Parts: sequence; C-alpha cells; structure tokens
Amino acid sequence: MVTISATFGAGGSVVGPSLAERLGVPFVDRAIPTAVAREIGCSLQEVLEHDDRAPTGFQRLLASAARLPAITPGSVDMTYIPAADGEGRLLFDHEFVDRTEQVIRKVAESGGVILGRAGAAVLADTPRAVHVRLDGPPERRLRQATVLRESTGREPAHGQGGDGDDREAGHAQLWSPPTMRDLRDNDRARAAYVRRFYQRDPASAALYHLVLDSTVIDLATCADIIERVVRERAAQE
Repeated sequence: MVTISATFGAGGSVVGPSLAERLGVPFVDRAIPTAVAREIGCSLQEVLEHDDRAPTGFQRLLASAARLPAITPGSVDMTYIPAADGEGRLLFDHEFVDRTEQVIRKVAESGGVILGRAGAAVLADTPRAVHVRLDGPPERRLRQATVLRESTGREPAHGQGGDGDDREAGHAQLWSPPTMRDLRDNDRARAAYVRRFYQRDPASAALYHLVLDSTVIDLATCADIIERVVRERAAQE
C-alpha cells in the first residue's frame, strides 16, 4: 500500500499511475470522490467542491481563517472555526471526509497507490503502508507543471490543479500555462484540508517514509525509488 502526497507541479499524477502499474495494483485518484458521491447520494461535482484537490471547496474556510487574529502563518486555530456555516456545509465536509476515509481503508485492505486525500494521515498506523511526499521549490514545480501540461495538451479547470499537474481524464480544455497563483492556491488548499481535518502539517517529513524533490529527480526515477522501497519493506514482512 502506497500513499503519495504531491504538491502542485511535483508530478504526482505521473508517478502514481506508473508506480501502480509496476506494482500491479490499482491507482486510486478520481475513484475516491466518485465512490464517495455514490455513498453520500450527491453529485460528483458537489463532492469535488469539497475535495482536498480543489481549492474552491475550502474558500470559506480559508477566507474565515484570514480574518481571524488567532491565525498564525502556516496554521489554523481550530477553536475559532465554526462547526458549520448557515447552510451547514462544514457538516457535509465532515461527512465527505468520513466517507473518503472509509474508501481509503478499504483500498488498503487489498493494496493500491493512493494520490492525495491525506492518505498518509489516514493510514498512519497501517504497518504495510509506505508514505511518500513529492515536492520541490515553487519555481521549479511551476516549470515542471508547464512542461507536463504542454506534453498532455490538457489541464484541469482553473482552481483545480489536483496534486500538482493532474488532468481531468477525457476533458480536454484550451491550454493555458499555470501561474504561481495556481500553485499557491492549490498548495494552500491541500494544506488547509490536512490541517482542518487531521491537525497535521502535510509538509512535515514525520508523516512520510520518503520525501523526494521530484523537480530534480526524474519522475521515472522517483517511481523506481519508491518501487524499490515498497518491495524491500514487503520482503521484510
């Protein structure tokens, strides 16, 4: 079982599927919100708006945090965030997270590669899991995101940069280069998700077995390294 946390432009959507193919296990990405939508009984779009890969789902959270004097850089003071807004959406957020965790744990029973979804936090106590972080300096990640988008001819909707460079399968769009704002918005949204629901810093090396700078290590080499670690840990069991 492998979880991959990848910042914008770090190549998670390239390394994840490649690793899953090498290991002969499922790659789980969009399958999670689809399954969650089915269980909750709402549309996929509603779920994606509350997804850790979509900053728009946390605009209210981030906006509220920005107005609060107790907020310090890189942190969210939980005591100042209301249990729900007037529409009760934060309660839905919790329901979404609960269902997502159920899907992640089910996948972990048989094995797979999970991109995002705070997988390292959810499966922190799972002995078989290998947790990986892909990251790099913002400027290099932005360059890599541009190259990856150019090579695919597709990009996600603005504001939904996924775990870096992820594309919405089958939904080609007019290409436009990612910006530093895209990068920062996506990084901030995913960090808010992990801090809000797990009170952990997703950039903390303590969450992972491997932290790779995938802007200087070739993405195929990153997959090689992770595969070797996974197979070595499996052999030790």
